[in-house]
Amino acid sequence: MVRPNNADRVIDTDILIDASKQNEDAITFLTMQQDTGIQISITSAIELVIGCRNKTELSQTQKFLQGCTILPITVTASEVAYQLIETFALSHGLLMGDALIAATVLERGATLYTKNTRHFQMIPRLAIIRPY
Repeated sequence: MVRPNNADRVIDTDILIDASKQNEDAITFLTMQQDTGIQISITSAIELVIGCRNKTELSQTQKFLQGCTILPITVTASEVAYQLIETFALSHGLLMGDALIAATVLERGATLYTKNTRHFQMIPRLAIIRPY
């Protein structure tokens, strides 16, 4: 198996949340990514900010996000996300955030690193790796 380089990796929100909760596996995984950079979807950045419970957590999240490459939602990605929602929302419970993340990854031809493989496994051509 060819291991994708970090430019081809997008990290899902669940791994970032694990790291914020001091999960050793998540911290180790993210530390290994830092040499070439951590890429996340703007959707993940928004989810992290929404999850902040106070100004201290918000400040910590903002500091973390400064070290990430945050991928925007393009017109193409939004159209793909819409198609994914039409196709998989009823049958598989695909939610908007996951559809936007998946569409961003698909548009870039990247691999999604996530622990929530079941949220994405039904999406054709989406490369998924569970890192821990």
